Amino acid sequence: MKGNQRLHEVLVRHVERIEVPGLVCLVQRGGELWADVLGAQAAGADDPMRRDTIFRITSMTKPVTAAAALILVADGKLRLDDPVDALLPELRNRRVLRRLDGPLHDTLPAARAITLRDLLTLRMGFGIVWGPPDATPIQRAAAALELGAFGPPQPQVPPAPDEWMRRFATLPLMDSPGERFRYNTGAELLGVLVARAAGMPFDRFLQERLFGPLGMVDTGFHVPPEKLDRFADAYFAADPFRPDEGGFVPSDPARGGQWSRAPAFPSGGAGLVSTADDFLAFARLLLEGGGRILPKDLVSQMTSDQLTPEQKARSEMWPEGYWTHHGWGFGLAVATAPRAKGFPAGYGWDGGFGTSWANDPDRDLIAILLTQRAAFPPMTRLYRDFWDAIFEP
Repeated sequence: MKGNQRLHEVLVRHVERIEVPGLVCLVQRGGELWADVLGAQAAGADDPMRRDTIFRITSMTKPVTAAAALILVADGKLRLDDPVDALLPELRNRRVLRRLDGPLHDTLPAARAITLRDLLTLRMGFGIVWGPPDATPIQRAAAALELGAFGPPQPQVPPAPDEWMRRFATLPLMDSPGERFRYNTGAELLGVLVARAAGMPFDRFLQERLFGPLGMVDTGFHVPPEKLDRFADAYFAADPFRPDEGGFVPSDPARGGQWSRAPAFPSGGAGLVSTADDFLAFARLLLEGGGRILPKDLVSQMTSDQLTPEQKARSEMWPEGYWTHHGWGFGLAVATAPRAKGFPAGYGWDGGFGTSWANDPDRDLIAILLTQRAAFPPMTRLYRDFWDAIFEP
């Protein structure tokens, strides 16, 4: 197809510029699937990239975690608008900072309890503060507790779920539940909630109810030894604020790295590794309305904007102006206006370690791009050019 040839030329150009060591791309339009595999699994190495190379998909974990929670809603074990503190008693009687930059003891009672919908939509009252990672007392306190709440994921650092919850409960919230969107932390709590509601570890639930039924054989929270030869090394942009300049530096090796053994805390926010074909199976599940795994009405809610204009007005999101074209569903972003240049239409999400995905039901389209160089997609030519080539073939 002419559009796929143009996309191939775009991707080749970025690999030849050594902006990324390699990549895997899958595009499904209607019944036709197209794949492109370029470059190497590690910079300067002889191992070529493979279609079944395993990548750290980081925040593309969030929609998977949301889908897991919705399975339990369909099972009748969770309800969207019920408080979660029956299963997460650590979250009872939350207190809220009077000011985001205030001392941790200067608090008020939360206006209401945290619900499942709050966790799914990241409106539970705690999350990433855009800007310097240690600018406020609450950021410094969360970092000291090693919750993995801010910054790049490090799976070997956070403690096991019960201890993680105990530590998190010592912190006040930043906002009362439902007031505004704050990225990330709600997905971490959601993973713990799913495990407790299901009565089994989070990773086992995902395997039994999602990965196994969908045939996602290479998706999990670590890469076992027999698969390490298919696991890409990971890199950071040398200058994260100018990721297309200055090349990249190593961040996590395939062997002996953060994902080479099972973590104590299986992160619902950013913990998974996967392959392009595995994630395609998950993307198809949503595009096809949930199949036998999820009810269609829950998939519809998941992939629809759940934020009110007032919540968006109170919520910081990068890049500036993001909310003029986007909203947030359950674990993923939703385009709410004609496609903005450099972004996809439909719904989907990115992974900060170099991955991106979107479904566009209007075009019967799935597009997945997996690389191993971390960068914020809206700031990176590769991702902007990728989405423009997809939607402007």
